Amino acid sequence: MAAMDVRRLRLLFELSRLGSMRAVAETYGLTTSTVSQQVAALARDVGTPLVEPDGRRVRLTPAGRRLADHAVTILAGVDAARADLDPHAEPTGTLRVGGFATAVRASLLPVMAELEETHPAVHVQVHEHEPLEAFTMLAEDQLDLALTYDYNLAPAPLPSTMTSVRLWSTAWGLGVPAAAAADSPVRDLAAWAEHDWIVNSRNTADERAVSTLASLAGFTPRIAHRIDSLDLVEDLVLAGRGIGLLPADRPERPGVRLLELRDPPVVMTAYAVTRLGRERWAPLRLLLDRLAVSAAR
Repeated sequence: MAAMDVRRLRLLFELSRLGSMRAVAETYGLTTSTVSQQVAALARDVGTPLVEPDGRRVRLTPAGRRLADHAVTILAGVDAARADLDPHAEPTGTLRVGGFATAVRASLLPVMAELEETHPAVHVQVHEHEPLEAFTMLAEDQLDLALTYDYNLAPAPLPSTMTSVRLWSTAWGLGVPAAAAADSPVRDLAAWAEHDWIVNSRNTADERAVSTLASLAGFTPRIAHRIDSLDLVEDLVLAGRGIGLLPADRPERPGVRLLELRDPPVVMTAYAVTRLGRERWAPLRLLLDRLAVSAAR
């Protein structure tokens, strides 16, 4: 096997991220033909095909995907060495971030505004996804970073191929019609056993949390509605169509009362998750560091 050219390896890595020769060419100011020739030369260096036709485009072969995964560590090491030798080197690149709306608003948008001022060569693309969707896309290398969450009553196991940074936690309560809440003490969850319950339509975490809460109170919840929007959850509660979990720091809406859950409490924790090894990529490391600082504030 011939020695691998780092520049060619970087083009293969970008092809694994961006999905097309044209996108790689546009990112690096090259022609599509040049990118294709460099990837072909890398295939000759390693002695195995790295791409194969996929309609009018190409996709990585299994060997190409494995080499792209190795490239994460190799290129991160090269970038780290260059940065160590050149203290003025600036992170540059496009970051694909997928996450749930609350984390995008609370954590990502403020950091994007900071990066626009301090690191204009770092660009962030935002995709709204619930954790189950984001984990899948992260595993398939369709995202560089996922903003996810779980509940203390329904912890989400982290795949061995991924690593996470805890961002923040917030308590959740039970959203119920205000008129009905007057007749039910906060501590008596069983009083709500006969009501319809509302859970998330795109993630299973809150349904598992609700099931755990109900089980501890001695009943099985009747799941009637699966809703993604918190506003729509409140609409259903207000209309007397069901009850569901809502963030405790969310302003109470007239007609909706949020009951505090104490025994046990329900706490949601948000995380920044990336593939193991990818977190050393300079632009992603910068974003993770900024998210952690923002969360600490």
